[in-house]
Amino acid sequence: MNRYVAAERALRTAAPHDLLTAVRRVLAEQYAAETVELFMADYGLTVLQPVSVLPHTMAPVSIHNSPAGRAFAAQEPFVETASGTAAARVHLPVSVRGDRLGVLSVTLPDDQAEDCLAELADIAEVLGHEVTVAERDTDVYLQARRKDRLTLAAEMQWQLLPGRSCARPEYELGAQLEPAYAIFGDNFDWSATADRLMLYVTNGMGEGIEASLLTNLAINALRNARRAGIPIDDQAALADQAVYAHYRGRCYLSVLMFDFDLATGRARVVDAGSPQLLRLRDGTVERITFEAQLPLGMFEETDYVAQDFHVEPGDRLVFVSDGVYAVASPRGEAYGDAALARAIQSTRLLPAAEVPRAILRELTGHRGQPAPDDDALVMCLDWRGR
Repeated sequence: MNRYVAAERALRTAAPHDLLTAVRRVLAEQYAAETVELFMADYGLTVLQPVSVLPHTMAPVSIHNSPAGRAFAAQEPFVETASGTAAARVHLPVSVRGDRLGVLSVTLPDDQAEDCLAELADIAEVLGHEVTVAERDTDVYLQARRKDRLTLAAEMQWQLLPGRSCARPEYELGAQLEPAYAIFGDNFDWSATADRLMLYVTNGMGEGIEASLLTNLAINALRNARRAGIPIDDQAALADQAVYAHYRGRCYLSVLMFDFDLATGRARVVDAGSPQLLRLRDGTVERITFEAQLPLGMFEETDYVAQDFHVEPGDRLVFVSDGVYAVASPRGEAYGDAALARAIQSTRLLPAAEVPRAILRELTGHRGQPAPDDDALVMCLDWRGR
């Protein structure tokens, strides 16, 4: 049995809470690793939190200015060497189909690091898959993601999300919510098949638990309709009925829904409320508008009509909630289309997964205070096509 197969088997047979112990043991035995640490990206995408010890005693590592953060951002292995030592520290992204979970940092004899880099990268990928499966049975990795305590509303919202990024040959997706540890009603969802990609960007009214309950009801109603194979306009109608039946118009939820054909780039769109879309094409940013329809649950038995839309290879689509474009500066100036266009232009060279966090950092500067008064959601879709 070669050493990669031994490492893969050790991870696949380890107890869900014990993946780090298993990878430490097998990397020490098979690759002469001196130290092995696993870091998980926190909910705010600002630091990498150590999994090693619970309760945590190791210091978190910055995503923005550290060797491990460099591997996380670039999604490429990064080898860190120190003069006067015979060891090298290898930082390996831990990801699952484009969803960036964290970094595996391994200290090896300097003369072995380059030779086994590809194998170690594959082991980190296997570890990512095993962490994703293990989270069904243990809280260890979810606990490691938080540098602060989540509010109950935020806990409910994060559990509802599909991930923060994903990638396929036809597209790359990245999304982020702020404030990460106290979000209320904003949400996003996506689902892909061999031929289609469906996206939902939602903006629920209210605050705290009530906003989270409203969003949970609407998202699960949309998923229920989607999984029944119902077209996107009828998905909106059924979710509208579910929300109205419970709240009788007292609460409602805005949603922007897309159903993309992966082969052609043609999409069907339902615009039911406030989330907005901006497109970067050939260096030019423009706001894309659709026929506005009523939010879900505002009135009984609302009919929804899907509109046609088309994306071309090279297009970047940026979706934002009203907690982004309507945010006021200390002088009362709304962030608006012009500032958003500048932010999209300034992040045009970043991968899709990095764009939402970068735009939200610029939004913080405009707002003039670290804590927002409303949820802010940014989603970025890079379309490659077939």
